[in-house]
Order: sequence, then structure tokens, then C-alpha cells
Amino acid sequence: MSKVALVVDDSMLMRYSICRFLEERGFAVEAATNGSEALDVLSRVRPDLIVTDLRMPKMSGAELIAALKSKPETAGVPIIVVTSKAYGPCDPTLADVAVYKDIDIEAQLEKALSMLPGAAARGQASAK
Repeated sequence: MSKVALVVDDSMLMRYSICRFLEERGFAVEAATNGSEALDVLSRVRPDLIVTDLRMPKMSGAELIAALKSKPETAGVPIIVVTSKAYGPCDPTLADVAVYKDIDIEAQLEKALSMLPGAAARGQASAK
């Protein structure tokens, strides 16, 4: 059974790039354009990984992460934050790993996946 990832980003290009990257590594991917949509997806899906932007309309990534950490069923899901270096360093309490949009995103995502506990079981082994 494949692992499930939820990708949350208001940029269609970033969402597509991250979804494609994860699908190539064996993940079934759900996507949302903001934190509010992500919570709707989470009402029907339990992801093994969440990748979220911080700056989004309606509900920011930080607000989404706070909501996730407040619920026992989602508190332990690994989170990768995707942000811009222009906004400064990511608060380390928000996520397991931060990835910056301004740098080679695929190389950073590869490194981020390898840093998460149990990464090989999450689809890393099926990387092309």
C-alpha cells in the first residue's frame, strides 16, 4: 500500500512540482491551495507526510500546523515546510524540516525525505 502525502500551497506551479516529485517516489498525493482546504482533505484522508507553504490566503501554513498539532490524530504526522528565504529562517518548532523555494527544490525535498524518521518506508526506496 502506498504512502499518502498532502501538499498544501497556493502556487499552482509549486504544488504541481512537489506533487510530481512525491508521486515519482511512490506516494499517493492529495493537494490543497490553503490551510482551510487542507483541513477539509484531512477529514477524509490520513496522510503519512504533509508538505505545506507558510504564506497562503484564508489559512496560513502556521495556522494549519497549529491545528494539526492540536489534534492527536494528526499531531505526529511529519511536516515539511516550503517557504522563501526572503521571509527569513523557518521557526524550527513549526515543522520537521524546512525547504526553501529559492533553491533547487527537488534536491532539498530529497534531503528532507531522507531526514524524516522511517524515510525509506515512506517511499524513498522507490525513488527513480
